Amino acid sequence: MSQSPTAPRHLNTDRVNTDRENTDRGSTAPKDIDPLNRPVPPYKHNPSAWSQRIPICLLAFVAAIISSHLSLYQWGLIDSAWDPVFGDGSNRVLKSDTAMSMYRILGIHDAALGVLAYLGDAVLGFAGSPRRWQYRPWLVILFGIDVIPLGIVSVVLVVIQAFVLGEWCFLCLVTAAISLILVYWAWDEVRVSLAYLKIVWQDHHDVKLFWKAFWGSRTEQLDQAGEKLLSREVA
Repeated sequence: MSQSPTAPRHLNTDRVNTDRENTDRGSTAPKDIDPLNRPVPPYKHNPSAWSQRIPICLLAFVAAIISSHLSLYQWGLIDSAWDPVFGDGSNRVLKSDTAMSMYRILGIHDAALGVLAYLGDAVLGFAGSPRRWQYRPWLVILFGIDVIPLGIVSVVLVVIQAFVLGEWCFLCLVTAAISLILVYWAWDEVRVSLAYLKIVWQDHHDVKLFWKAFWGSRTEQLDQAGEKLLSREVA
């Protein structure tokens, strides 16, 4: 009886190896690590992880509540702002000529503006997946635009209290401290998103591809850029 021809053993082995390479290609993450939650160099953690973002959101909510209290006084809805340290100093700061000038320019009291900004921090902080630094760079950058300028403004207002008004507002100082903490906590996520976009631009110099990366599109080239960042050495 004639036997059907079979492929040489070494060809079958090569085929198996090729299939295995095709299956493994596209992810260098260890199998015990969630691909959405991998550490992002130069950090040893994932800046977009929920464990990083939830404290930011909670602290932003606290600052929003404090700013709401200050805003109620500026709008004349309560008789006095609570201040266990400087007494009536808070009231004088919140109703100072500087504060009223800002109100005339902006059309809204600075404390009310702070409420909106802190709520924006909280909402933007909750949005997106643990890999939003790559899949939603626009969201991370918008988050940074909301958080970082707010910290700078808070420092400016504290300087005004000290050197222009000669008065202090306890809750204003608390919200300023919170703003600086939020900047510190949020910066690493903004940094890795910008690093990802930088890799996309340096590797391709393609405006359309860069724009796709900014809005979080998924292509093979963009996935490779993300893996390139993830494969860097951790400081």
